[in-house]
Amino acid sequence: MAFSDSIASRRGFLSAAAAAASLIPLSQACGADESKPTEENGARKTSPIILSTYSLWRFHNEEFRDFHKCIDIADEFGFDGVELLLYQLEQNELISHSQMMSYKRHALRLGLPLVGLSTHQGFVTPDREERQFNIDRTIGQIEIAYELGIPVMRVNTGRWGTSGSFDILMENRGIEKPLEGYTDEDGYPWVIEALEKCLPTAEKCGVVLALENHWGLGLTPEGILRIVNAVDSPWLQICTDTGNFLEDPYSRLEKIAPKTVFVQAKTYYGGGQWYSLDLDYPRIGEILRKHDYRGYISLEFEGMEDYKTALPQSLALLRKAFTRSYS
Repeated sequence: MAFSDSIASRRGFLSAAAAAASLIPLSQACGADESKPTEENGARKTSPIILSTYSLWRFHNEEFRDFHKCIDIADEFGFDGVELLLYQLEQNELISHSQMMSYKRHALRLGLPLVGLSTHQGFVTPDREERQFNIDRTIGQIEIAYELGIPVMRVNTGRWGTSGSFDILMENRGIEKPLEGYTDEDGYPWVIEALEKCLPTAEKCGVVLALENHWGLGLTPEGILRIVNAVDSPWLQICTDTGNFLEDPYSRLEKIAPKTVFVQAKTYYGGGQWYSLDLDYPRIGEILRKHDYRGYISLEFEGMEDYKTALPQSLALLRKAFTRSYS
């Protein structure tokens, strides 16, 4: 073939290729961003919604004490993972390594990650030995989370304990008087020091401690931020509970959103056990998106309706509210 014929042939091929390319949609020709969710690519459109075992056990429903049963229910209703409430375990289970590992194996078989471990501790006491006991217990809980492959652990400050029962505390909307001779100002250094002593184990185990806006010194956004900012560690962040700010919830949730690493979302179908809040979840979802929260949402159902109807309603509500944004 002559040189001039070769050039002409190549020009003809390139012209044909250009014409064919003009028929391809622009988004494909430019290499569409496959990370953005579309109907075709199946990318996640919501934050992962998981089930807290608290939603079932609730400290008194003995038929749901068993984690295996709770994990099966989470799978049955289509949740994306499970948060375990450590308080559900009885003493024999706590000391049985094989039993603990069976929960991990069970969740793996169902394709459900164990995401969170919800624990209790009490650092709000002038008794140094009592505080040390709670520090040691929290360190042990971190090690349990590590063995289970759980990356985040809910902690709280504890409270003064002057209310008597939890029911009375709820009647007083979470507000509790300090011990005689003390004020809340005395409590903050105790909590800060205690959490600082837990952090080396948390970092070693790769478990983020998430301090909840719970009762005690975590009752207000100012209180919880005071503690988290004083500790100033990526291994201590905030667990945002949507149902624990009983007044002016949205502005308060906004204040703690930047430090939020885990979310517990309350629903109250059938009326709440202690109280009910009419929460605007689309608004809460927008607050979290504004602060680029992309993590887990753990359902804590606290209503009186049967779980068989309340869980699917709750899941649908949270999936609609906590959509993910892709930049």
